[in-house]
Amino acid sequence: MELCQHDYSEFGGEDVNEHGIFGYRYIDHYWTEPGRHPFIIKVSGKLAGLALVRAIDEDTHSIAEFFIMRKYRRQGVGQTVAHRIFDMFPGKWRIAQEEGNLPAQVFWRKVISRYTNGDFEDVQDDDWEGPVQEFRT
Repeated sequence: MELCQHDYSEFGGEDVNEHGIFGYRYIDHYWTEPGRHPFIIKVSGKLAGLALVRAIDEDTHSIAEFFIMRKYRRQGVGQTVAHRIFDMFPGKWRIAQEEGNLPAQVFWRKVISRYTNGDFEDVQDDDWEGPVQEFRT
């Protein structure tokens, strides 16, 4: 998660604390609360990333965090993982990206478009600064 936060700091401006870590306020919740699902991503037995999925309501899920280490990017790992996760949680999905994180926006639009054959909506949410894609599985 620290590597993920480090990558995001380029877009969101976050900084490490006095102990040299970013921290992630809700990380423990993914192992203790219903509706939150942590995934560790491995490639050939090596840690390659993580995905944190959460239920927004009974029928809607969201990717709270999604991170693939740079070494494994542009090899189809992220798309494969995302599509498997979408299959695991049928229903409505909302995938949000920070306004300044253009690489994430390109990635998610491409991955979602391929998964849905282009059947998704780009929307703006009053509670979020950045694009949100909505679709159903």
